[in-house]
Amino acid sequence: MKSRLTWFVVSAMIAGPLFGWVLHEALGPGSAAEGAAADLSLVTTSFLRLIKMIIAPLVFSTLVVGVARMEGAASIARIGAKSLGWFVLATLVSMSIGVVVVQLFKPGYGLSASAAAPVSGPTGSMAFKDVLEHIIPSSIVSAMANNEVLQIVVFSVLFGAAASALGAKVKPLIDAIDAIAAVILRMTRYVMALAPLAIFAALAATVLTQGAAVLVVYAKFIGSFYLALVLLWAFFACVLYASIGRRSLQLLRKIRSPLLLAFATASSEAAYPQTLEQLEGFGVGPRIASFVLPLGYSFNLCGSAMYAAFGVLFIAQIYRIDLSVHQQITMLLILMVTSKGIAGVPRAALMVIAASLSYFGLPEQGLVFVIAVDHVLDMGRTATNVIGNALAATLVAKWEGELGEAVSAPEPAAQPQPASA
Repeated sequence: MKSRLTWFVVSAMIAGPLFGWVLHEALGPGSAAEGAAADLSLVTTSFLRLIKMIIAPLVFSTLVVGVARMEGAASIARIGAKSLGWFVLATLVSMSIGVVVVQLFKPGYGLSASAAAPVSGPTGSMAFKDVLEHIIPSSIVSAMANNEVLQIVVFSVLFGAAASALGAKVKPLIDAIDAIAAVILRMTRYVMALAPLAIFAALAATVLTQGAAVLVVYAKFIGSFYLALVLLWAFFACVLYASIGRRSLQLLRKIRSPLLLAFATASSEAAYPQTLEQLEGFGVGPRIASFVLPLGYSFNLCGSAMYAAFGVLFIAQIYRIDLSVHQQITMLLILMVTSKGIAGVPRAALMVIAASLSYFGLPEQGLVFVIAVDHVLDMGRTATNVIGNALAATLVAKWEGELGEAVSAPEPAAQPQPASA
């Protein structure tokens, strides 16, 4: 099913622009082309509404379960503190690189669009009182109804922390919320199965209204994002070499197989078993590997975090909406929180972007421009998530003095699982 969906997405990315170009040449500029583009946009609009429908329950259920089951990682235990400290630093660095690159190349300025309706969001002059009122919900029901993700995150974290403190007493409740999360994840897969149709319609409508030159813009968008990933990998390489020296190349050889698997399947979880085994074969203690790696798959998705920041600013450029430095810093802090806890969700970064647009006063229909090429970018950011978590486990093992010599380990057979970051 995963491979078939991938082929459908690739086919949609090819057929959509071709169909849009044919209509563009046949109809020419005018009301006929605009009407056809509006009809195609109905498909992508429906897809966006389906995404918005599941954002609130998805964030609540996955984040509550993640926090409630953190146990030792939520405490001030030494390993947990070191792991979470590195996660925060790596996420901030990754998003900062993404912001710098997207502002340097400005790929969004090659497109132009106007909002269907005026939108409002926080400005750079928000008072501290306004910030608190926006972050702290007066009603969680209202926050969920309005998809106020930051308020949902605050409530979910507090709820999960309280459940963690109560321990076994509330285990049935957390298990029930976990079951709800499983249902929502299944719904997410159903929604994402419609992605090829949304991609086809989005690309066709864009090329129809703006011509084939728009493909050059997407090439610039994809190229600049992968450049940002290369810069992040260079940062990882420098940190790794400073920590373990020449063994860095040996680690990269060890995780080569899960890295390629993650890139090919766009699935972090598909690569998880191999990554864990290869890290232990590299010399990372089992206690460290089995603790840091699962934690990292929920809280250290550097590639996805970079993509979220990149995507938000790309959409802002398309609509010619300038975010101040203060707003961009706020965006980094908000995305660092909202990108946590939804690992294993298909196209999780899309969910984060969709949930963030209204907060920054950006039109929600701007997500269409990102959806069109999301699968190509998903492969790169997923591979980055894998190498980032392997690096985290290695660093913590080094800091804890539990990084031993490498031992030979057989190459396991690939077992892809349907999940994406």
